[in-house]
Amino acid sequence: MNFTVKSVLCAAVIGFFAAGQAVCADKYVIDADHSNIGFSVKHLGISNVKGKFNAFSGFIMADEKNLANCSVEVEIRTDSVDTANEKRDAHLKTADFFDAEKFPVLTFKSSKVRKTKDGYSAAGSFTLHGVKKEITIPFTLQKATDPWGKSRIGIEAGLSINRQDYGVRWSNLMDNGGLVVGNEVKINLEVEAVKQ
Repeated sequence: MNFTVKSVLCAAVIGFFAAGQAVCADKYVIDADHSNIGFSVKHLGISNVKGKFNAFSGFIMADEKNLANCSVEVEIRTDSVDTANEKRDAHLKTADFFDAEKFPVLTFKSSKVRKTKDGYSAAGSFTLHGVKKEITIPFTLQKATDPWGKSRIGIEAGLSINRQDYGVRWSNLMDNGGLVVGNEVKINLEVEAVKQ
């Protein structure tokens, strides 16, 4: 058997076992009706304006025995931003902020999930306003079986990003030099997902 054939066979065997391991992960689809993707930003440096996104989807591949098989993918519609103020929401959808027409979705796709002292963390690529950056999201996980016998998981997570890092730069300065809209965006995730 020559070297090339042997290499191909070895790769096929490795691929077979890798695929077999991946199958061990359970797929959970996000239940948007029982989930919340929210955020808050300082206004005038004295209060927090809170908002959320009403349209999002995604899934979680969960395998407690082998975290290498775990992954997360989420897609959020930027035109679904909701701060309970129509005028403000319309402004957030413009090129000053999300530019929803040009960048209709923001996404997160994990590359690694690991166990931590307080729960878990998912590292991966986050794309906002056309800018992709690596971030790490710490989270906790709970499991339950609903009254209809379906397995569910609940994830709670929180992190902060600087909107300037993603090219979202609009703001006005106050007389004291402070920002009308703060740069730090606190993100709060409360996600429920159903096993398929």
